[in-house]
This record gives sequence, C-alpha cells and structure tokens, in this order.
Amino acid sequence: MSNPAPETASNASTGPAYAIVDHTYDVVVVGAGGSGLRATMGAAEAGLKTACITKVFPTRSHTVAAQGGIAASLGNNTPDHWSWHMYDTVKGSDWLGDQDAIEYMVREAPQAVYELEHAGVPFSRNDNGTIYQRPFGGHMQNMGEGPPVQRTCAAADRTGHAMLHALYQQSLKYDADFFIEYFALDLIMESDSSGVPQCRGVIAMCLDDGTIHRFRAKAVVLATGGYGRCYYTATSAHTCTGDGGGMVLRAGLPLQDMEFVQFHPTGIYGAGVLITEGARGEGGYLTNSEGERFMERYAPSAKDLASRDVVSRSMALEMREGRGVGPEKDHIFLHLDHIDPKVLAERLPGITESGKIFAGVDLTRQPLPVTPTVHYNMGGIPCNYHGEVVTIGPDGDPETVVPGLFAVGEAACVSVHGANRLGSNSLIDLVVFGRATGHRLKELIEPGTSHDELPKDSADLALTRLDHFRHASGGSPTAQIRAEMQKTMQKHAAVFRDSKLLSEGVELLKQVNKRMEDIHVSDRSLIWNSDLVETLELDNLMAQANVTIASAENRKESRGAHAHEDYPDRDDANWMKHTVAWFDGWGGNGGAVKIDYRPVHEYTLTDDIAYIEPKKRVY
Repeated sequence: MSNPAPETASNASTGPAYAIVDHTYDVVVVGAGGSGLRATMGAAEAGLKTACITKVFPTRSHTVAAQGGIAASLGNNTPDHWSWHMYDTVKGSDWLGDQDAIEYMVREAPQAVYELEHAGVPFSRNDNGTIYQRPFGGHMQNMGEGPPVQRTCAAADRTGHAMLHALYQQSLKYDADFFIEYFALDLIMESDSSGVPQCRGVIAMCLDDGTIHRFRAKAVVLATGGYGRCYYTATSAHTCTGDGGGMVLRAGLPLQDMEFVQFHPTGIYGAGVLITEGARGEGGYLTNSEGERFMERYAPSAKDLASRDVVSRSMALEMREGRGVGPEKDHIFLHLDHIDPKVLAERLPGITESGKIFAGVDLTRQPLPVTPTVHYNMGGIPCNYHGEVVTIGPDGDPETVVPGLFAVGEAACVSVHGANRLGSNSLIDLVVFGRATGHRLKELIEPGTSHDELPKDSADLALTRLDHFRHASGGSPTAQIRAEMQKTMQKHAAVFRDSKLLSEGVELLKQVNKRMEDIHVSDRSLIWNSDLVETLELDNLMAQANVTIASAENRKESRGAHAHEDYPDRDDANWMKHTVAWFDGWGGNGGAVKIDYRPVHEYTLTDDIAYIEPKKRVY
C-alpha cells in the first residue's frame, strides 16, 4: 500500500509554523534500495507495523544500477568455500574489516542468494540449470592462493535491476506502507539519563504537496545509500547524496572510515557511466597508449582481476607516466573486441549498449575509453552486524548501541569492506544485513505495544533547517557551491593523495562550507521544489565531504583505497583502527571535524575459522 492516510494532524512544535501530519509505526525504514527493501520486508514479515519512506520510486533506487553480480560461495562453476570468500574479503579490506561481521556475511551469503532466487530473481543459468557464476577481481580459491574463483552470481549484467524489482514485489506482498517521493529531513533524537542519544522517529516532507510528516517509531532504519555525488565524476546517480549520513551527523553522532572512497577502474571516459568488473571477469583486459597489457606489471598473478584499488592506481600511474590514451593522455582502453559477439550479447548486453550510447563505440570491434571513477563509499554510519548503530559512549565504550537506530547498505559501515570493497560484495552486503536487521527488529520489538510521547520540540531541528534554506536569499546559487565542493574533492581526495594536497583540500573545503551561509534558493514554494531539495541534499553532502577529507588528511599511511604518497606503506602498529568523526560546521560554521577511533574487531564470530593474520597484500 502506498502513501497511506495519516492518523492525526497536530503541531506541538515551538519551531517555525508548519502543519505536521503524524504517523505511528513500529519500524520506519528510510530508503528503498536493496537493503531498505530487504529490511522493510523482514520487519513486515515479522508482524511489525512497518513504513518505508523513499525520495524516488523504489525501482529507481540506485541498486538498480548494479551490474556485475552478487558474491556467494555456491561453488556452481568452480570449487568454493565460505572460508575462502572470508579470506578474500579480509585481504580486500586490507585488514580494516571487522572479521566477526565478515564471517557473518560470507556464511549467510548462499542462503541469501537462494532466497533471492526463490523470490524470482532471473539469474543467468549454467547448462545444468544452476545459477551462473563469473570471476571478479580479488576473489580467489584456496585462501588467496588461487586460481581465480567464479563466485559472482549474475543476471547478465543487470543483476541489481533484477534484484530490486524482485525485492520490491516481495515487500508489497507483506503489509508494509510505502511513502513514495517523501524526503527525510531529520531524525527525532532524545537523550536518556546515561547521556546516550536514542532515536524516536523521523521527520519527512512529501515532495508533491509540501506537507510535513512526523513518523514516531520504535526503530528507524537508515538505508539511504552512499554520498558519491560529493565528487565531480561518479558512477552514482544524482540521488546519491548520503542523506542518512547527514542526518546522523546533525544528530551529534559520528561516521566511520570516511577516508576510504572506492574508485571503480572502468567508468566510461567523460560520462562516468559504470562498466561492470564483470567485463574483465568475462575476459576483458586493459591496455595503455602503447597497446601494452600493463596490469601484468602491477599484479602478476591476478592481472586485470586484481582488486579495484590496485587496478585504479595502476591506471592512474600509467596516465601519470605519459602512457594514457588520447590527446590528453587521460584515459585507458578496455578491450572486449576479442570476445565472441554472442557471449557479449548474452552476458554483457547492458554495457554493450552503454558503450554505444555514451562513447559511440561498437564493443565487438573497438576498445572502450575508460578512467577510474568514484563508485562506492566504504565509510558510513558505524554499526554492528545486527544493523544496530553504535557510537563511542559517554563511558568511552566504542561498542555503545544507539537505541532505536539502525543502518544498512552503503549508508552503513559494518565494517565488512574495511579500506576497500571487493566487487560483487556490495549486493551481498545489502541482502545479508537487510535480512539481519529484520531478524534483530523481530527480537527487540513487540508488535502493537504503546509508544512514549515524543518530546515537545521533536520537529524543531528539521523545521528550522527547512525554513532557513527555503528562505535563503544569499548570493550563491546551490549549483555553484555544489560544483565547487565536487571539484575540490575530485582534485584533493582522489586516487592518489599527499599531505600537501590533503591539507590544502581541508582548508579549501572549509571555505566552500562557509559559502553555505550565503546560499540562494530562488523557489519559495513547498510543492515539487527541486531547488530546495537539492539544497537540503547539498547540506548533507557538504558535511560528509568535510569529514571525508579531514579523515583522509589525518590517516598517515596507505591502506586499501587510501593511497597516501608521503606514507606509501600500511602501518598496522599505528593505524589498524577505524576512524570515527563528528562534524560541527553546520550553517557554514567553518568545517570543524572531531576525530576519534574504534578498534578493528580482531576476532571471528565462531571457532570454525581462526582470525586471519595481517600480511602484505599482493595480487
């Protein structure tokens, strides 16, 4: 059921005068991508009164753009085992991933994929009818010894699209209410006597009529995706503005490991459109201007199927050393022209089409121009493998649970991806932890029990902020400030970083953030006001951009996606720890970021596998 009627209307707020429509639910999920729908489905299935708020129609969420597949050790095409998947994920994370959470994910992965199959995901098939699996970068047999394993379950090259449609259909089967084209403004938080904040609900705005809705809930699940749009070129949709992360920072809670931003090696040059790693899994390879297959130099055994950070850095080095392709020597060629056109048509139809549309290239006969492009945020809202958001408590406990608040998907940092996510581990993260959150909500919440009264000022933060931006009449249009932020991030927090670049970037971004005081919104209405919504999204992006670059400047080592040229080695003695960062630069107030740390979980979930000791990460 979509956009149900409210139960009451009231306005007990002391903030700006907006009529508020009230709703009461056991669980409210914000976001309707893969993880949000899986959590919605899990909560509704458990008999909890559940609502899902989403700013775009569910099948338009960004999970729809995931191409290559979903990792699970089914062993259909090559031998495989969950412990091998775990080893690859820990190694891929450059030993910053929490090994208890990684064990949970890889052990639950096969079951989660079979559930998707039964829910109707039309996976590609082997001749014997089993799910087809392709090789992906960094996935190996025999605890990293090799050869490459075929672990990535694929529905041609439109796996995310197939998954999202199936999950939306399943969510509709259960009695969840969908509030479609509603924009979440802020969390309703309340501190208990111990000083730990707890979440009581969320305030949202209906985009098509401008009404304000207050959702009271026993639990709020943030499934709002990544914040890739704080960069100038990204494979992320324009909706990927990290709204959950922005709300968490405004609630006075930290974000974790934000310095780790993944560049996908193969974004189409000039357009940023994603070309799946599955293209290299099917036999594609990269060449420089001399026609040389250069990956053999950087990753002698895995070659073009090394992990994403390794391939992106290798491409950046080739371009830096003058072996890039084109007049500007600023891209690399991806070859699929040696693969049988029938195989391309069957297994990579989407990217064949994308190559034609966005690069004017016939992939069966010509190479595709590609360049590393911002693709995924390893960092996000810190949480445990139950989906519960955690913070450093008043007593210094780094595992303090924030009651009533959950996070899943790219918005969350569990952390299973650590410093670098392996390809096809993103989709399995969505369903495994969306599902785990549903299980946890069932344990914690008794359906139909009464709710405590909300604090009198529950809507003030959201409405004051909304009103401020709605009437902002400075001299700087939103698009201008956003472009400045994106270009600063693209230049100062890219594939390679150094102390000078980063410290300049931190200061520049503080100046860009100051311009938020001078922002100009031209549309004062509340009905489909895209100018206002983009400004609220920019506010979310700006905070996360500042936290990202400050965390990157602070980390004096190279690990995974964070390649610091002044500190080229990984430093486990000093830096094998999670960064947690708070933002205090709202309303243009500088860009103050406070940094602390949480320990990496150097233990496994069960005795079935031993802790995987750190060693040099080579492919």
